[in-house]
Amino acid sequence: MAFDCAASVDVGSINPKVHKCKYAVRGESETYPQILEQQLQANPGSLPFDEVIYCSIGNPQALGQQPITFFREVLALCDHPSLLEKSETRNSFSSDSISRAQKILSYFPGKATGAYSHSQGVKGLRDAIAAGIEARDGFPASADDIFLTDGATPGVHCMMQLLIRSETDGILCPIPQYPLYSASITLHGGTLVPYYLDEATGWGLEISELKKQLEDARSKGISVKALVVINPGNPTGQILTEDNQQQIVEFCKKEGLVLLADEVYQENIYIDYKKFNSFKKIVRSTGYGKEDFPLVSYHSISKGYYGECGKRGGYMEVTGFSSSVREQIYKIASVNLCSNISGQILASLIMNTPKPGDASYESFAAERDGILKSLARRAKAMENAFNNLEGVTCNTAEASMFLFPKIHLPKKAIEAAIAAKKEPDAFYTLRLLESTGIVVVPGSGFGQVPGTYHFRCSILPQEDKIPAIISRLAAFHKLFMSQYRD
Repeated sequence: MAFDCAASVDVGSINPKVHKCKYAVRGESETYPQILEQQLQANPGSLPFDEVIYCSIGNPQALGQQPITFFREVLALCDHPSLLEKSETRNSFSSDSISRAQKILSYFPGKATGAYSHSQGVKGLRDAIAAGIEARDGFPASADDIFLTDGATPGVHCMMQLLIRSETDGILCPIPQYPLYSASITLHGGTLVPYYLDEATGWGLEISELKKQLEDARSKGISVKALVVINPGNPTGQILTEDNQQQIVEFCKKEGLVLLADEVYQENIYIDYKKFNSFKKIVRSTGYGKEDFPLVSYHSISKGYYGECGKRGGYMEVTGFSSSVREQIYKIASVNLCSNISGQILASLIMNTPKPGDASYESFAAERDGILKSLARRAKAMENAFNNLEGVTCNTAEASMFLFPKIHLPKKAIEAAIAAKKEPDAFYTLRLLESTGIVVVPGSGFGQVPGTYHFRCSILPQEDKIPAIISRLAAFHKLFMSQYRD
């Protein structure tokens, strides 16, 4: 008798970890707006807005940001090396992009970017990244510690796969958090141990809160293996002080925790008196050597001023692990053969940009500074707009690509949300979308203090669209609060 394989697969028969896993920045927050976009294309004028504006995910180039010319010139020459043999290339490409592409191609057997690389990534590119880390931090870095990945995400999954054995293994994770962490912890069968950032102090990270949550987890029989720190914050947009980072390092050392440092927004700083310091720099400055402190640092080409999300490049720097554990990390990397080569090249470029005196430097610096200054203006405009709304408060936009305002919803709105079987903040963001076409993500997808409501809003729509977004949002919010006022 024939067996119907398709009929045997349903939600009840798949891996329960997959069913349990949630990822707020995709799902309904992405699919429903796309349905509305299709409706607008098929029936213009059928909705109360003429376009859907995505303030939901960190995808700069999808919202009009242009790629950095130097990066794309080098990438084009690497992918099509025969251009280097043509005389007209020197009239179309900068001299330093040509020399950089020639140097990068020398790392590849056969000068072929379509071939597999070493599982950690091309050695010459890892050397370049290590040199960039050393220049940034002032402490030595080694290519042997660099694992090139398809964005930061696979690096996070790698460490969760390594550290988590069962539900009795826990990972300390900030709340609010980027849902990659809760999703990956769930998929790999562990337990998320939440620690709450303090909104009243600008999303501060309090060591007393870490201790409290760690002790509580241990009292329940959970073996806490690592601490996740997102700096600059996502979705909260804060930057940790150097003193706070030192406290975190000492806490991890005392408690025997691996520090997982998500630093993908290190270029996105909007406050003049604030400075990004990597945890690698803090660990070394505190006096811990390469073998003394288990640290994994993540970076990505998707963020910063480059916004190369679709190229899927990034790296993790892994230090402080025994050689036997490092062999297991390499094994996990080897299962995936290698990360994509375009992403590897771009990861090396963001850590080794044109320097003063290089042919591309002035145009590169103008592009970089123009993007970052515009993002800073957009962040401040959105912050001010949120703080001018009734019942809404928003902390200072210090960094990253997002704001995470708190909304004090009327009791009637909460009751309407419950009747609609929605989280109250999801109810609000859905009404916002259907009324204005503006897409934001409810705070419940990132975690929040119980009884509080937020939403995450990106600052990535182009600057000339920000006034219209603010105007639409203000008009909607006024009507919403009037409709549900207690």
